[in-house]
Amino acid sequence: MAHPDIIWRVGLDLNPLDVSRDADVAWLEQLVWPEHQLRLDRLRSAVSVAQCCPPRLVAGDLTQDLPALIAEAPANATVVVFHTAVLTYVADQQRRDAFARNMLESDAIWISNEGPRVFPQFAARAGQHREDMFLLMQNGQPLAWTGPHGQQIAWLSATLA
Repeated sequence: MAHPDIIWRVGLDLNPLDVSRDADVAWLEQLVWPEHQLRLDRLRSAVSVAQCCPPRLVAGDLTQDLPALIAEAPANATVVVFHTAVLTYVADQQRRDAFARNMLESDAIWISNEGPRVFPQFAARAGQHREDMFLLMQNGQPLAWTGPHGQQIAWLSATLA
């Protein structure tokens, strides 16, 4: 299977960190629990890639600023919006639901990896809840339960997804 051509890439965060700044990299490393060496190794590999090919980073709020950013994508691009462990910090369920509606109404492929309580309307389709896991979804359809730090994945049966 061929990998897709990435023709446009941008990150959106309230406070984007810059991997060219030692202090920002040190802060990211501080967030990894000391006994999680594999996570630290993955982080360092990702930092190395980002330092070689710096992505465009934009300061902004995904619940407000994402539509304008998506509009900047080249006309021939398939836009994929991916987020993990971020919408749990949007405390208001109505704002999370509005974000989900906007994603479903967009032409983007929406991939979310969040705790099951973030989008309960979609999590109900995944069967028995796994509170210790995240729910990976594409366009609101549950695909798999995942470890919150990327350490495991348990695919759902095709009838659920």
